[in-house]
Amino acid sequence: MRLLLPSSGADDFSVFRLDGKRAVVFFWTLLIGLTLLRLALAARLGVTPDEAYYWLWSQHPQPGYLDHPPMVALWIRLGTMLFGNDPLGIRFCGPVSALIGSVALFWAGRDLLGSRAAGYRAALLLNATLMLGLGAATATPDTPLVFFLAWTLWALGRLVRTGQPIWWLVIGVFFGLAFDSKYTAVLPAFGCGLWALVTPSIRRHWLWLSGGCVTGLLTIAPVLFWNATHQWASFAKQGGRAGDWHPLRALNFLLELAGGQLGLATPLIFVLFCIGLVWCLRRASDDVVARLLACLCIIPVAVFVQHAFGGRVQANWPVVLYPAAALAAAATGRRIGLACALGLILTGLVTVQGIFSPLKLSAHHDVIARQTADWSGLKERMRAALPEDEALVAGDYALAAVIAYHDPAHALFSYDKRWAYLGRVLQHPHKAMLILRESERPDLPASWLGSTENRRFCRMLRGTPMICYKLIPLALPDNVQMYRLP
Repeated sequence: MRLLLPSSGADDFSVFRLDGKRAVVFFWTLLIGLTLLRLALAARLGVTPDEAYYWLWSQHPQPGYLDHPPMVALWIRLGTMLFGNDPLGIRFCGPVSALIGSVALFWAGRDLLGSRAAGYRAALLLNATLMLGLGAATATPDTPLVFFLAWTLWALGRLVRTGQPIWWLVIGVFFGLAFDSKYTAVLPAFGCGLWALVTPSIRRHWLWLSGGCVTGLLTIAPVLFWNATHQWASFAKQGGRAGDWHPLRALNFLLELAGGQLGLATPLIFVLFCIGLVWCLRRASDDVVARLLACLCIIPVAVFVQHAFGGRVQANWPVVLYPAAALAAAATGRRIGLACALGLILTGLVTVQGIFSPLKLSAHHDVIARQTADWSGLKERMRAALPEDEALVAGDYALAAVIAYHDPAHALFSYDKRWAYLGRVLQHPHKAMLILRESERPDLPASWLGSTENRRFCRMLRGTPMICYKLIPLALPDNVQMYRLP
């Protein structure tokens, strides 16, 4: 199998006017420094509502959940077993996995592109994105997804380098673990299957390919079982929007998609990703590795563009192609110093702002604070505003989760049916008050709402109200039951 780049040693690697061993030492020093910085950010920031939701999953382990597969819950469970239920425990596996996954991507670049220098470039590009630079410090399904995809690329590199088809068994396992992290892993898996079908030297190992499919299916069997015993609820939720069609809004959605990637990948790295994809597409007919990287990227791109004709593509969805895109960008041999410098500077600025808040941004502009700041303060003000012995009702799942995390001893109920999939039992809250954002309207029947007098309290940012909430007394009929949390 012909490789994209001629084999070379580490001496070819150069970045930021460093070359040879100095560049390699700089790379590993930077990677360790980024890991320590991510750990510091993970320990410093308050838990976000979505992280609190995943933390609740980790308290009730099961092979599947309504919104995502179980891997993020397993990672949180491992971290909290080591460091407790504080922010560092919840997020610990993220920064560590970014370090280990970067090693896997380096090895993948070395094998697929025939050059250790290309491996260094790919790993550096991925680490310079905001997606990994900031995202690895939070507990989301994207972090284990990227981690296992990096190891999938390593296994594909071993397949290409050694020519031993037994590696398909390992590839199947890693694709399965990526799927157990987030369902979008099926897109590069289909891309890999397409590559195998159109590449004669790969296709002739059909028996090992079949074995890889079997190991992959065995790896995802718990998720399939959970869905099969829950009316395929998770698959239906994640795939239910695929048939939407709003072409008149497509241009707006496509621009949002591009803008989101400019932000998450950082502008210059996003451009390099695009150049790398085009570069591989042009060489796909003659080069097996270029064809592989093109297939791994083009299937997700096509699906997300198609989805944009029916609805909004969330900015984090395309991260499923970032590891392969980093390899494609590295394969071009273009200079990456300026792009990585810009990405690392942006990541550093966001990290410093998150840890130390040197810029006194308003609540409207401080995105990190809006997600993480003063939830414990909100708990104290909420407790002071609640009448004695009254339960709390929260309709929004994220708000309910973060309240349950910060105040697990207080009686909390929710009428969101997703809690049934977490095994929460139905009870009747005898005396309760509804909590919701001040700007929101209750979505409960008007006859259930008590006095119109609202009790108001806020999350604070540097002494200024950031987001305010209200309490509305409830007069619930005797036959009404809600899910008891946590």
